[in-house]
Amino acid sequence: MSAASDGIAIDPTSPCVLGVHAPGGYGKSTLLAGLARLYRQAGVPVVDTDRIRATPDSAVSGGAAPDWASPAFAVLVDDAHLLGEAPLRALCRLAGTEGARLVVAYRPWPRPLALSELIDVLARSRQQVVLGPLDRDQVAGRITELGAESSAELVDMVVAQTCGVPRFVDRLVLAKPSPAEPAVPRAAIDGFRYELDHLDRTVRGVLLATALGAGRRIDLLQALLGLDLDALGDAMDSARASGLLASDGTLLPIVQRALVTLSPWERRLGLHQRLIELRLASGGSLLPLVRPLLGTPVSGQVFADAFAAAGDEVLADSPPLAAELFAAAAEAGKPAVELAARRAAAVVLSGDLDAGVRFADTAMASDRPSDRVDGARVAAAVLARRGLLGDSAELYRWAGGTPAVSFAAIGFLGAGRLADAEEALTAGDDGPPTLLSAAARHFAQGVHESVTGSATVALSTLTRASALLEPLGHTVVLPDTPAAIAALVAMHCGEFAMAESALCRAIDGGTGGTIATRRHVLLRGWAAMLRGDVDAARADLTAGTSTTPLEPRDWLAATGLELGLARRGGDLPVLRAAWERAKEAIVRHPVDLFSLLPLGEFTVAAARLGDADRLAPHLAQATGLLRDLGDPPLWTVSLHWNRVHAAIIAELPELATVHVEAVAASAGHHPYFAVIATAAREWLRVLTGDVDPAATDAAARALAEAGLPWDGARLAGQAAIRTTDRVAMLALLDRARLIQGKLTQGRHALQRESVAESTTLSGREREVAELVLAGLTYRQIGERLFISAKTVEYHVARMRQRLGCDNRGDLMNQLRALVPAGQRA
Repeated sequence: MSAASDGIAIDPTSPCVLGVHAPGGYGKSTLLAGLARLYRQAGVPVVDTDRIRATPDSAVSGGAAPDWASPAFAVLVDDAHLLGEAPLRALCRLAGTEGARLVVAYRPWPRPLALSELIDVLARSRQQVVLGPLDRDQVAGRITELGAESSAELVDMVVAQTCGVPRFVDRLVLAKPSPAEPAVPRAAIDGFRYELDHLDRTVRGVLLATALGAGRRIDLLQALLGLDLDALGDAMDSARASGLLASDGTLLPIVQRALVTLSPWERRLGLHQRLIELRLASGGSLLPLVRPLLGTPVSGQVFADAFAAAGDEVLADSPPLAAELFAAAAEAGKPAVELAARRAAAVVLSGDLDAGVRFADTAMASDRPSDRVDGARVAAAVLARRGLLGDSAELYRWAGGTPAVSFAAIGFLGAGRLADAEEALTAGDDGPPTLLSAAARHFAQGVHESVTGSATVALSTLTRASALLEPLGHTVVLPDTPAAIAALVAMHCGEFAMAESALCRAIDGGTGGTIATRRHVLLRGWAAMLRGDVDAARADLTAGTSTTPLEPRDWLAATGLELGLARRGGDLPVLRAAWERAKEAIVRHPVDLFSLLPLGEFTVAAARLGDADRLAPHLAQATGLLRDLGDPPLWTVSLHWNRVHAAIIAELPELATVHVEAVAASAGHHPYFAVIATAAREWLRVLTGDVDPAATDAAARALAEAGLPWDGARLAGQAAIRTTDRVAMLALLDRARLIQGKLTQGRHALQRESVAESTTLSGREREVAELVLAGLTYRQIGERLFISAKTVEYHVARMRQRLGCDNRGDLMNQLRALVPAGQRA
């Protein structure tokens, strides 16, 4: 359009026959006003629309032409679609006159015959302009033109709400939304009141019905408004021509907001109810119709049924929204017991287990058997998530059905009740072969295989179960997920990459809902920690504990992960603080098959802190549980491995020997177990002072290759500290650094000093200083840096001498000045 107006500005005396086509609000009147100014500035008289509208009927074919129909005037016509036949035919004559200056603006509808003829004439002049919406850059420019403070967020909001329709852009910007947190001000909505009040009643009805959720369903609109197809088509054409309805039949967001806000409540509610009744009768989605009613005081059978049906629609994709809809159905009058089972599933999938138990309990009191069974299954899942696997299994067994008895078998196995589990596994299949039943069956078989058979087969079976569950896993309340148990099995046999892969897929797919995602994230942190990626493990620990409170099972996993990271970082204060939380976590969660990783980490931490007696009852329960299951190697090796470490820390070689022998007895069941068994033997030799450098080096390398680099580095480092052979010590220290990726420091890093430009401490002394300031003992510093306690003492003495300190207090003050607080360990 700028090209046309620029041409007139250059030579406004030249002929021009132009048609301007656009719905209301796209700037036709603004354009004509600008052209009028240009013509008047050039001395050309302008004829406006009011004068044209007064054209007498005599101007129709055969009569005298009106006085304005002359090339001497610039004739600017707005809203030509509203003119009568006489003015339109006079305009047709003028358009065909040589030298005419005529600009005609009109909407797409209505289209009287005389206007169609005029448009044909304009088309032959080849000057037709169709005005469109503003793009994002033009909206940004318009905000600046109107003197408003702009921002990217404000531009995005204006574009989203108005779709670039100029009139609505101006209306919204002039209402002065905040550029920092832009929202639609009430003043912008009130600006629609006049045009909505002056709409044809039928057109407004179509727009309001569309705003309430009828969308582009022609059948619904006809039935709702009592219109035949022609009348409805005319009303929609009129709505499109007004600019309030897009060409595809959708409403601009700001228009929808205005229609809902400015329409009388009783008219809106009546139309809404009738629309819902039609949708309930004909089928189709109810969510668009009832979602706007959430939080409003509506009641009655129609609304209650609609809320409940909408909740069923979204339960699979958005459990929190489903829970909200079911609550609205109850408030609207739906009997609570009829909704209880569905509400229980929705809130549990959303992460609210307390509410889930309450609703499940209500459902189990229902007169309908199906509600009782559904309620029992939800309650059983919650009990499992809280560590009560035996109670959960009993409830699943009572509920019956293929998925339930499979979940019962998993619970019995986790509680150490092998006979009950095998009885459940052999129960008859009394239901259809659904995807869920198949996944549950593979899930149970995989757990059973992990106890009675091959770790490799167990992992394969659980992985298949997880894949089967992916399409619907986020819609089903589960006691645990195949991905979580597959990850545990993988971690117990050293397949850390497989563990993380299974967990990532489950996280991405939302398997098990919100509460399961937290478990998956924490377990992924465990896998990262065990393979030595402490940064990834800390990130997952933070993500998994970002919302509180944690359920007992997740709290146990999170606390164990926190202890493990503190231990691997040599951070004694954090270890002590985490142990205080761990003491409560282990009390809240009974020992079961799936909690042995945290229990093992607790065992080592307790030994480090001199509190081993506290764990004795729990370790006895774990020992009994594993014995009842036949001491399955997959589940026993990791616990014995951790108990070896605990015994070494406590310097109890006799106790360490017991667990080393237990690990050795399982060595033939899996290559990973053989690596652990060899390393355990070397640890025992290190404990007793019988260090074989070559054997220790080989065991450390094997641990690293098996995915346990921290354990391998620690074995080599501890052996180096305890050996009396200087050459062997240096070789083992190099091995520890190589495993940790620190080989670049060289074999002789212990003897070199590289003074930093900004400090009087060498690089190694600075590391020692940071750890001394953190409160670690010489022995702990040596373990962390893979040097001996004597070497740490040597570095501290060198620092005292270099800094001229007479006592330890002076040294600590000097070190605090040299090492900023943010850099201390």
